[in-house]
Amino acid sequence: MKILVWQWGRRGAGPRFAACLAEALRRRPGIEVALSLSRDAEIMAAADAPRCEMPVRTYRGPVACLARLVTAPLALPFLVARLRRLRPDLAICAMPGLLDLLMAVALRLIGTRLVVIVHDADCHPGDGLPLQMRLQRMLCRCADGLAVLSAHVGGRVRAQGLAGMRGRPLIAFEHPPFAFAPSGFAMPPADRLPGPPRLLCFGRLLPYKGLDLLADALALLPPGALAVRVVGCGPESPALDALRAIPGVRVENRWVPEAEIGALLAWSDAIVLPYREASQSGVAAAARAAGRPVIATNVGGLGEQLATAPLARLCKADPASLAEAIRAWTAAPRVALPPIDADAAWRHAASGLLQAIASAVPPRGGQPPWRRLGWMRRPIAGAFRPRSGLAGHGGLR
Repeated sequence: MKILVWQWGRRGAGPRFAACLAEALRRRPGIEVALSLSRDAEIMAAADAPRCEMPVRTYRGPVACLARLVTAPLALPFLVARLRRLRPDLAICAMPGLLDLLMAVALRLIGTRLVVIVHDADCHPGDGLPLQMRLQRMLCRCADGLAVLSAHVGGRVRAQGLAGMRGRPLIAFEHPPFAFAPSGFAMPPADRLPGPPRLLCFGRLLPYKGLDLLADALALLPPGALAVRVVGCGPESPALDALRAIPGVRVENRWVPEAEIGALLAWSDAIVLPYREASQSGVAAAARAAGRPVIATNVGGLGEQLATAPLARLCKADPASLAEAIRAWTAAPRVALPPIDADAAWRHAASGLLQAIASAVPPRGGQPPWRRLGWMRRPIAGAFRPRSGLAGHGGLR
């Protein structure tokens, strides 16, 4: 069986998610995998860049992205030719992006089954690009099946009418741990230098990440009792200014390259996720692989993602509850968490995904190529059809 895994983003967790999934599928007997990433993906420049059988030139900025969208029909014949050489039986979109409809059309023309892994069903406040969710809904309507990383996202996808009906099943897929360094890099508590407990808040510095909650919670704790780093990229905001004013807190508003993430996690004693909304969290997955406890607000899909995480602490999304969770963590004895084999976790998750696809997504029947594009009318109309009040509800991540 030949499987194509693709993700055409340049930065962030998308390319790494696709690379981890492709590598896990390669370990399955009888499976041949081709990975397609953007040539400009940050992960492709790393010393340990993944094996990529189908690199694609995408875009390097907003203007180039718009040009790619406008000229996408011209690129279709070339993409179809490349796919015919690969001849995949199944294609998996690891995380939706702006150009994925082009791939969906090409896959339909060669008769390949398509499964899309949906990470977010709605845009979060301060997040997303124009038309992003409309394009994602069109992509989902082109798919033969949808996989979701949490029941929360699955519920939103069903409410939007994208899955659950006959012909497009919904498949559960748990987010495996993200390892950003070789296995066993995590420092045991006894090996760190003396000093106050170290708390790390890492990720995009956007409104839905609850930075204001974190600032208010830290203000309720004794000054200087913690060493806190807030690291990530985002617009300047009053919440960041409030965090900077708290003793012991350092704000680093910058993009963090892939090569630095392992060292950043190793610095911490625990990870805090003070989110107001969440579907699930790639940072939580990285914290688990690094052997770090997680303190998180119980919103969206975070509760189910961390339900089996050792020493995870969940709290309400308010300053007092978050402060109490941090206080309880600092008072508890330090415990070295057992190492997590991230590769084994990905292999297990990939195996479950393949089994679910095999039972829920049958092979497509043969159809002349000119008839295979009739399905496009429904996705295009559906994407611009007014949604119910549920669709306007903010997505959780």
